[in-house]
Amino acid sequence: MFRGTSAVRAGLLSPDQLRSSAWRRLRQDVYVDARLPLTHLVQALGVRLVAPPEAAFGGLTAVALWGGEGFAGRDDPVEVVVPPGARWRPSPGVVVRTATLDGDVVRPPRALPRTSRVRTAVDLVRRGPVDDGVVLLDRLVAAGLVRLPEVRDAVAGLPRCRGSRSAREVAALADGLAESPQETRLRLLMHRAGLPAPTPQHRVVDDEGFVARLDFAYPARKVAIEYDGAWHAEPGQFARDRRRLNRLTAAGWRVVFVTAADLRDPAALVRRIAAELDRW
Repeated sequence: MFRGTSAVRAGLLSPDQLRSSAWRRLRQDVYVDARLPLTHLVQALGVRLVAPPEAAFGGLTAVALWGGEGFAGRDDPVEVVVPPGARWRPSPGVVVRTATLDGDVVRPPRALPRTSRVRTAVDLVRRGPVDDGVVLLDRLVAAGLVRLPEVRDAVAGLPRCRGSRSAREVAALADGLAESPQETRLRLLMHRAGLPAPTPQHRVVDDEGFVARLDFAYPARKVAIEYDGAWHAEPGQFARDRRRLNRLTAAGWRVVFVTAADLRDPAALVRRIAAELDRW
């Protein structure tokens, strides 16, 4: 990856060679070998060549740099944080935020500077709707990218600022145990409906050993709540799911399966779960 003007000035490439199919133009004056797969991290490397030296990557770009796969795609904007007073107008595909960076930037040797893990999480949960923030924080914690107690401590210490109230609510509602965004949304729905708090990721065993890890469970009542995304259609999976369900039933468990359509009719779903709990 290189600056086109620098390569031409050094005599490494002619302008015609630079425009050939051997090179991919990432952004103005930034080029890369056309054979290199285009990812979010490749886009970030290109931005680093033109960003101010005091800038650091933040938001979902920082998450990607910390090893978070699937949080930022090739077409998502690269997120950059610059300190107050820095002036930079990047080309499209970059989101620039101005904020203090003192003590919150990690600059690994031969790697891109990025906001610290906790700072990154706090910045993200200060944005947008609370439920989206809880989903994201659950994902970050489940992926091992940040520890929930550290995020809670950090948001508790925030001064009154934009998003600070939302951040505290998000941190209080997150548990980091969900295995999918829809599980988090289902948990929030049950919480706000006033249903008893279930046990997340509950393990069930029988005389033969491990049976299942349930999304949500009421062990005393032997009621399980399973988001339907956990039941797959890969070859052989249907038979395994049936054996799992048969063993749960034999152990006295009743299972409420929840789909995406159910989440769009929360009142009916809550009534169905409550009815199962009332049967105990």
